[in-house]
Amino acid sequence: MTKTFNVSGACNPRLHYMVNLEPRLYEIKKMIDAGKYFTINRARQYGKTTILRALSDYLRKEYSVLSLDFQRLSAADFSDEAAFVNGLAREVGRRISFMEGVPAGIKEAMKELEEKRSYPPKMAEIFDCFTQWCMHAEKPLVLLVDEVDTATNNQVFLDFLAQLRAGFMDRDEIPTFQSVILASVYDIRNIRKKLRPDEEHRENSPWNIAADFLVDMSFSASEIGGMLKEYENDYHTGMDISMIAHLLYDYTSGYPYLVSRLCYFMDERLSDTDAFSDRKSTWTKKGVLAAVKMLLDENNPLLDSLTHKLNQFPELEKVISKLLFQGQTIAYDPDDVAVRNARMFGFVKVENSTVQIANRIFETRLYNRWRSSEKINE
Repeated sequence: MTKTFNVSGACNPRLHYMVNLEPRLYEIKKMIDAGKYFTINRARQYGKTTILRALSDYLRKEYSVLSLDFQRLSAADFSDEAAFVNGLAREVGRRISFMEGVPAGIKEAMKELEEKRSYPPKMAEIFDCFTQWCMHAEKPLVLLVDEVDTATNNQVFLDFLAQLRAGFMDRDEIPTFQSVILASVYDIRNIRKKLRPDEEHRENSPWNIAADFLVDMSFSASEIGGMLKEYENDYHTGMDISMIAHLLYDYTSGYPYLVSRLCYFMDERLSDTDAFSDRKSTWTKKGVLAAVKMLLDENNPLLDSLTHKLNQFPELEKVISKLLFQGQTIAYDPDDVAVRNARMFGFVKVENSTVQIANRIFETRLYNRWRSSEKINE
């Protein structure tokens, strides 16, 4: 089967050219072995879903893995506690129907909670099921939850986190998950602040048990080179792998989607055109620069989301303006909400304790946006 550079959805090593995830999976597994609960908190299209799916397979020899995706829950499922328990039980039931080693009675218990209509089911009931599962499971149970952002505007999600926290605190006495991993853009530890910004609740997060997630999710030039080597083995373009890899890194700073998008352009959109007659002529410095121009000129979900966030959070405009036009050096202050949000959404990175635009693609796109806006307003 011919592999491609994937620019939508999770990557699959059987179908797509990918960097080697093994070092990241190894580091994450060490956290799981130590019983850590944590959030993979990264910007949009930064490989969160891909790493969770790869992690699920990576862990299976030693752990039972329950993988959930909160995108499968509708707005109605978050309307109140009973609806959430019904919806969560439905999704857990869907997943465990494909799992081996689930203790007897768990599937039936989830089905009962899903269909319970005579009286509203409580959050504690589904967590009692999880306790029974953990108590009788052949392997320790790990919970992975993707797309948590879809739930973060709902009080019932805080109740879910509170139950996870209670289980974590009582784990020496009552069986619970070996590890819980949530994937989101937002920092879940600040979610109460999002729902209730009053000072009383500013630091009282139900997810304050979470360990720091320090695994670097960006691609290094060496990792990009490894991916290109696999491509070169298939197509024999004669490219200078090291040069192309470093050039891709220079423009993207290793942002996963941007790397894949540029490679996709060179492989599928530029090759066999008037400007580039074949793959050999495409995988050159000239080809990379042409791909960069295509990326800067297009609308895509990631770049469109930057504009949306600037409109949604006006304070981000000030941070970006200082960096782009005023040439100011901004020292990183973790208490500066605007800078923290800019980092969370992927606009900026922190190097040597200073704030910088995340990569050259974003820098150019944001600069072009402001320049166009000024021309329109003239």
